[in-house]
Amino acid sequence: MTDIVLASGSASRRALLAGAGIDAVSIKPNVDEDSAKAAMRSENMSVRDQAMQLAEMKAVKVSRSTPGLVIGGDQMLNLEGEAFDKPVDLAAAKSHLRKLSDKSHHLETALVVAEGGTPIWRVMTRPKLTVRALSEDYIADYVAACGEALLTTVGAYQLEGRGSQLFTRIEGDYFSILGLPLLPLLDFFRTRGVLQS
Repeated sequence: MTDIVLASGSASRRALLAGAGIDAVSIKPNVDEDSAKAAMRSENMSVRDQAMQLAEMKAVKVSRSTPGLVIGGDQMLNLEGEAFDKPVDLAAAKSHLRKLSDKSHHLETALVVAEGGTPIWRVMTRPKLTVRALSEDYIADYVAACGEALLTTVGAYQLEGRGSQLFTRIEGDYFSILGLPLLPLLDFFRTRGVLQS
């Protein structure tokens, strides 16, 4: 059987794979994402292309030294062309939520599979999420209730938890919102014979 490797330390991506019956080994890619993003943004690269390039960097880096199919993923929040990174602290999480309040944004969710140091498959999804108008009191209560967990996601929300209260409308694939376009990935694995068709 082909080894499946997740080039990420993300517990949520690994849990999604495990839930689908994919036993993946996690290896952190040790990519300097901050430097890469700074370089891409200095070239005015679109948010969508930034996410795809980071996903590819992660997959290729791990794939160079690890056999099997290596999955690299990245997700960026795109609010009217502005890229959001994970908040650095709870004050930044509040700032994210103020900016998202009463607006729609996209989650640019990129996935790349590499083998032998070369990308062999990629997919990009972009769910659209609409946040209701959030009061200052609600933001303060929400951040206090959720705490440090908000610092692990680009939008300072976790849809599978209390973050579901933030939205009036969601368009797109639930798995992609959680950071892993699972259905197209499973389809790719079937074409490769990793999963039964």
